Amino acid sequence: MDLKDLWPIRRNKVPHWGGDWETEPPPGYPTRKPKNGRKVFLFFLTLVTTVLAGALQMGVNPLKDPGEIYRGIPFSFALMGILLAHELGHYLVARKHGMIVTLPYFIPAPSLIGTFGAFIKMRSPAKDRRMLMDIGAAGPLVGVVVSIPLLILGLQLSEIKPIQGQNGMSLGDSLLLFVVSRVVVGPIPPGYDVMIHPVGFAGWIGLLVTSLNLLPVGQLDGGHVVYALLGDKQNKISKLVFVALLALGIFGWEGWLVWCVLLWIMGFRHPPPMEWWVPLDRKRKIIGWITLAVFFLTFIPVPFSGF
Repeated sequence: MDLKDLWPIRRNKVPHWGGDWETEPPPGYPTRKPKNGRKVFLFFLTLVTTVLAGALQMGVNPLKDPGEIYRGIPFSFALMGILLAHELGHYLVARKHGMIVTLPYFIPAPSLIGTFGAFIKMRSPAKDRRMLMDIGAAGPLVGVVVSIPLLILGLQLSEIKPIQGQNGMSLGDSLLLFVVSRVVVGPIPPGYDVMIHPVGFAGWIGLLVTSLNLLPVGQLDGGHVVYALLGDKQNKISKLVFVALLALGIFGWEGWLVWCVLLWIMGFRHPPPMEWWVPLDRKRKIIGWITLAVFFLTFIPVPFSGF
């Protein structure tokens, strides 16, 4: 007997349903009429908070100089474009596979960048590891492709200034950021540093967001990709990554400790897809390893320092 004959849901025949996975939603996930009013409101509210954050980065006091708030638009549009590209990458690929998925929810926040990011809700499970790979890899790959040109543009608009006697926040380097910076800006003389333009800062955040999403833990994008590649081995990898982040939080950037708490709450284990026995094809394996390479190229051990 074929193992697949024991599984209740298969590609071409579903005993208690009668639909094909590629064209109809699975049982237990009835189609809902989308309610997008809240998503649109959150999008525009996040647009406002990111414009304000960008204005503050330019030295504008919104209360004293409200007419200067428009100077935050370049940062806002760059960051919102990156976040939107990332989430639409997930959304469009999920819809292509026939999954039930919401449009992105943006999260406004009174923070340095004006937002806590964005997310989509998938209301139906992944059918197999191929679908898991497509959806998990799409967002980060699209996001990094959009982030790099904005980072390059922002570095071209940035200034190199002496740092003696200046206090402030320093941004950490990833391997990709180091290479791009050397190509665009060139070597930095001792005692000087790049005062990054808000558009470049948005590109930097885009790379950071990419690496955070690609942490191979639980049901983050990286968890999807590693589970699609390695199956149940992902669960052990999740715990090893958690320990590594805990060490980085203790000996490096304290923010990793917050991430450890969040990852603990979210859980390390990735649930198997419906047809877990279906293997990845060669093309998707290549995409998976490229996606993991992007993680290592964009990971920043100490994102912020010098507060």
